[in-house]
Amino acid sequence: MAHTHHHAARNLAIAFLVNLAFVLIEIAGGLWTNSVAILTDALHDGGDCLSLGMAWYLQRLSSRQANARFTYGYRRFSSLGALTTGVVLLIGLVVVVWSAASRLQDPQPVNAEGVLGLAILGVAMNGGAAWLLSGGTSLNEKVASWHLLEDTLGWIAVLVGSGIMLVTDSYLIDPLLAIGISCFVLWNVVRNLYQVGLVFLQGAPPEFDPAALDEQLLQIPGVIDTHHTHTWTLDGERHVFSTHLVMQAGTARDEIVAAKREVHQMLKSQAFDHVTIEVELEGESCWAEQPDEHAADDHDHD
Repeated sequence: MAHTHHHAARNLAIAFLVNLAFVLIEIAGGLWTNSVAILTDALHDGGDCLSLGMAWYLQRLSSRQANARFTYGYRRFSSLGALTTGVVLLIGLVVVVWSAASRLQDPQPVNAEGVLGLAILGVAMNGGAAWLLSGGTSLNEKVASWHLLEDTLGWIAVLVGSGIMLVTDSYLIDPLLAIGISCFVLWNVVRNLYQVGLVFLQGAPPEFDPAALDEQLLQIPGVIDTHHTHTWTLDGERHVFSTHLVMQAGTARDEIVAAKREVHQMLKSQAFDHVTIEVELEGESCWAEQPDEHAADDHDHD
């Protein structure tokens, strides 16, 4: 496990440094060629670079054990990083689209030869970094490789656009490419932010079916009812689950232990790191459904 963490962190570090170097090249190249499409992709790559940097740091942090301050561990910090990156990208994309739209009315000359050279370099560097991460096993590596693959596809589009500008001298291609890349990135950012929002709002894991699990729980010997079943995800990868099992009166200790073991087996393949099971015997009051004494006292005072 330690070797896997080290390998993943090393790959993410290399991808981050390659991406950072290329962002600096893009900014200089975009200003040199007067290409808003290049500057648009520099913004996108800058966001990805921030994501890669956070992924690198969080990959190293992910092995840290839970403590008294963070009892579930540090996994949710990755979602916080995704939220921050997404918001920054959204703001930047609005600025870029506004700038590109103004250029549609007044196209500016673009150094098409320079754009072509940068596009070739972009395909090579981003494609190489995506290939490096494509064989990774951690979710950080897989998600980062998809970001870099998107970058590579974007640069292929710029490469085609620069070829068209060389042949036709139509500078409208540059702002159109900028808007197209922005819309593509915007769609992905909004989609990812939606998933991050579900994490922070403690939504159930998307692949999890609570109703189907309740049916399975009722098939366990001795279980006659379930309630207060809750599930949420820490970071989209690792999940939390809790439930109350109502078992037949007089159920023996060994049967209760067997029932708990069976619930754990049901959830074992679904990435649930934290599972809490409370057992109540038939006729026993559920503490979670008891009236709040403090709330009752406050009502009496009113």
